[in-house]
Parts: sequence; C-alpha cells; structure tokens
Amino acid sequence: MSQKLRTLLLDLDGTLVDTAPDLALALNLLREEKGLPPLPFRRIRPEVSHGGGALIRLAFARHPGHMEFEALRQRFLALYQQNLTTHTRLFPGMNRLLDTLEQHGIPWGVVTNKPGWLTEPLMRQLELDQRAGCIVSGDTLEQSKPHPAPLLHACHLIGSTPHQSLYVGDAQRDIEAGRAAGMKTLVATFGYIGERDNPEQWGADGLVSEPLEILSCLGLPSTGKDRCQQTLTR
Repeated sequence: MSQKLRTLLLDLDGTLVDTAPDLALALNLLREEKGLPPLPFRRIRPEVSHGGGALIRLAFARHPGHMEFEALRQRFLALYQQNLTTHTRLFPGMNRLLDTLEQHGIPWGVVTNKPGWLTEPLMRQLELDQRAGCIVSGDTLEQSKPHPAPLLHACHLIGSTPHQSLYVGDAQRDIEAGRAAGMKTLVATFGYIGERDNPEQWGADGLVSEPLEILSCLGLPSTGKDRCQQTLTR
C-alpha cells in the first residue's frame, strides 16, 4: 500500500452503487401518474448524479421556483424511497474491491449529497452500513459537496487525515470537494458521466474505468488496468 494513501472514501450514486435503475423507475412512475410516457433509461442515467432536482427538470421541464417543482420533487422522492433497492446493486467489481480493502485493513467510507433518510436505509438494505467506516450524507452537516467539510468530517469519523485519503466520485463537485479538502481524487468513469461532461478537465489525479483499478491507486495488487498507480503513489 502507498505510504500516503491509507483510506478510501467513495461517492454513493454512480460510484459505490448503481442506483440509476431505481431512480429511473421512480421518475417514470411519477410520469405515469401525470399521464406521460416513460423516458428512456439512456436519457435518465447521465442526470442521476445531479440529484432529484435535475431529474425533475429533465422529466417535467420544471425548474426551482416553478409552482409545481417542489411538489413534483417530493412525490418523486417518496416513490424512490419505496424502491430504494428494487434494482440497485454494487457496480461490477466493487464488492471485490471492498473485500480486498477489508482484508488489508484499509478503512473505507461514503460521502454523498444524498440525504440521510435515503442514504441510511439504502446502505442498510444492501448490507453495507456495518462495513463502511463512516457514512456522511448530504444533510449530515450544514455544508454539502462541493464544500470540503463533508470529506473532512469523514476523515474525523474514520480516524484518518486528508493527505492519507483518496476520494472517488463521478461528478465535478466530487473532485472539487476532494481537492479542496487536500485529498487525492479519482473520477469513476463507470458512473454517470454525461456526453457533455469533460472529466479530464476536472483536475482529478486520475480516471478509473472499473472499481478494481482503484486497488493499484492504493498500492495493492489489482486485476484492473492500473492506469493511476504512478500518478497517486509517487
């Protein structure tokens, strides 16, 4: 393991778990309630990391401040709460990554902008809540990403320091938060990257196309492509 990187922190949606199928399910259930046809999954998936508001804008062309926006968002979240893990699963290779970290005594945790009333039951239903060294949700603190405070709080909870920590996410705000906290950062390109996104320009220390590549970034043996090892461990 790298002498510097001893802790892994992960974004939730689009990094640790593939939540897009259930978010798409809830969104299309809401469209059905409003007499609208379902949106194709390929249109919904890239918006998932931008939160419920972005999904409402996509599905109903309603923006914050519109008289219907908040009611639509709340109904969407209620439908999603009923289907948190209907189709949601760890990304392929992620469970092996977590197993390897745990075998080597490397703590890992979650830092997400998802509110705790959704994050905590989701983690519990996937039997990840007892494995994670910390879970920091979007409403754990007053600030949320891209503010660095949630990541610094995660370090405190997990007993690490920013310079010992690697943060992996699939949105620009993840990288901004990690850099502001003084951490190494990676973009999970297997997550919800849109066609208009340019993750190469976000200032991350590397990009990974599958979870197992993260192992080499921590100086551990990996069956991944090992593209980031020299970048992060030198």
